[in-house]
Amino acid sequence: MRHTAAELAAATPGNRDRYVDLLRVASLGTVVLGHWLMAAVTPDGVGNLLALVPGLQLLTWALQVMPVFFFVGGFSHALSYRSLARRQPHAPVYAAFLRARLRRLLRPTLAFVVVWAAAAVVVQLAGGGGGLTGAALRLVTQPLWFIGIYLVMVALTPPLLRMHERHGWAAFWALVAAAGAVDVLRFAVGVPYVEFLNFALVWLAVHQLGFLRADRQGPGGWGRVPATLALGGLAAAAVLVAAGPYPLSMVGMPGEKISNMAPPTFALLCHGLWLVGAVELLRGPVTRRLAAPRLWRTVVAANGVAMTAFLWHLTAMLGVYGAQLALGLRLPRPATAAWWAQAPARLVAAALLTALLVAAFRVFERPAPAAPTPSSGPVAAAGITLCLLGVLGLSLTGLGGLLQGHSAVLVAVPVTAPVAIGMVLLGWLTVERTGGVRSVRLRG
Repeated sequence: MRHTAAELAAATPGNRDRYVDLLRVASLGTVVLGHWLMAAVTPDGVGNLLALVPGLQLLTWALQVMPVFFFVGGFSHALSYRSLARRQPHAPVYAAFLRARLRRLLRPTLAFVVVWAAAAVVVQLAGGGGGLTGAALRLVTQPLWFIGIYLVMVALTPPLLRMHERHGWAAFWALVAAAGAVDVLRFAVGVPYVEFLNFALVWLAVHQLGFLRADRQGPGGWGRVPATLALGGLAAAAVLVAAGPYPLSMVGMPGEKISNMAPPTFALLCHGLWLVGAVELLRGPVTRRLAAPRLWRTVVAANGVAMTAFLWHLTAMLGVYGAQLALGLRLPRPATAAWWAQAPARLVAAALLTALLVAAFRVFERPAPAAPTPSSGPVAAAGITLCLLGVLGLSLTGLGGLLQGHSAVLVAVPVTAPVAIGMVLLGWLTVERTGGVRSVRLRG
């Protein structure tokens, strides 16, 4: 039975952490807005506004909010896994946990991939794929890296949660120290390929903070921790950028030798700590505002379509620019006065088109009922590994060379878009056949 946002909002338990739900929506919304603002589109392709106007890179210290989303993920995963374990005390719950999480993530993702893969095949069979169309085929899958990393966090939640329950803050600081050691080996010693370890260590450290917050629910539950994280993280990030090899931008820049994002650096981890501390300092006053029924209904409704909006927001943005070109309207040179004058209208148009795409594809984000099936932790782990490797591979390859066998290197192995799509499908089907638990509704 499907419920409206108003019904779900009215049925919200009194102990629900509403602020976490707001952070989930706000962080994804900020990423969407940031992508729309950074896109410097011309008839020949898509550039980056931050590369054209380097002074704007300082804005990434506020707009690069993926650490907040991963922090919220850790909070929700801790509550969900513990709830499931309490309700099924004598049954293995790992496979059920993975299955429930994958359903919410992969159903809308697979719909997105299928639609865009079909479009790519049509375009390439027709001999197209140059200019803005070619850029779109390469660009639209890039944000899938975030889903791949998130799947890593889902897969590792049970062992990391056990580590947290045994060692508490020490487990978090161990991950922080390991991420710092990776950068020392990378920059001071020159160890090759070691930097790729930070794809896991940096984001898992932020995710581990979510476990710590889950143990201290309620306003003021952290005491002075948020202020310490905010001030300490901001100061450390500023020192590292000023004195070290780290660039100013907390998102990747085209052509840069060192990126804070790919692979993540210790500076980005410090940035994440500052953001988590900052949003936690706002928890009390914002939580009180969320008691207002209308605002809470809005948050509930947005949470129900947030992943769909994230997946399709670049499609909407490119659609707006494509419509301008199709109508013969001039695209001003990026970062000029005329370009900035058009920006508000472009943002409104992209938001409206995103809303239309959400209306068309939101059905895939609604959780489907889970039929009870035998649980198999190892099989589910294999399935989610295939999923995350496939999603990460697709984010690297794009769809521009779908029929030509264009490949990208994923963990030292070349992978093509068809192979990546096949891995996602096989992994999803594998997990779907495991882990069913009767009437499971995970929290968060």
